[in-house]
Amino acid sequence: MTRKEQKEMRQKQIIFKALELFVTKGFSETKISDIAEALGISVGLLFHYYESKEALYKALVTMGVEATKRPESIEYNDPTEYFTRFAQGLFKAAEEQPWVFQMFVLMSQARRQGIPEDIRQLALSVDQVKFSAEIIKKGQQAGSIKEGDPTALSFAYWCSIQGVMEQHIISPEMPLPEAEWITDILKK
Repeated sequence: MTRKEQKEMRQKQIIFKALELFVTKGFSETKISDIAEALGISVGLLFHYYESKEALYKALVTMGVEATKRPESIEYNDPTEYFTRFAQGLFKAAEEQPWVFQMFVLMSQARRQGIPEDIRQLALSVDQVKFSAEIIKKGQQAGSIKEGDPTALSFAYWCSIQGVMEQHIISPEMPLPEAEWITDILKK
């Protein structure tokens, strides 16, 4: 393994351990020394990769923001197909890479008070509800999505997704729902 590959591997280890600790303990209760100890490395080595706890947290939130751009690339013929494909892809990815569940929780936590304001604003820059409401409007015009406030319907869909992701961290033995069950919230 090259030195560059070793560095990239160590950086991933740090990121994923920090994600786990930030989700379970919260931002304010997680110390940089907790992360270093959990990894079996020195605090100095951790600072070699991230200059502060805030920089590490911001790197995670930036990852989350980047990941939210993926749904915009989903191709669909009917708007309900978009929502089903999104949920299917998300659940499949999360089963293969459990950190995806944790990222949903972290992004939710990052929007709350008590987080450095620049990081909080970064997390708040993601507005899947607004983006999805536009797709819902198209579905309402096409007759495949029920009538009602598109933003409220989008909110219901995303709250369902968020709830599944959070509960799966608490009860990982529980089976994930079928994507269509969540999409049924929207169907006419």
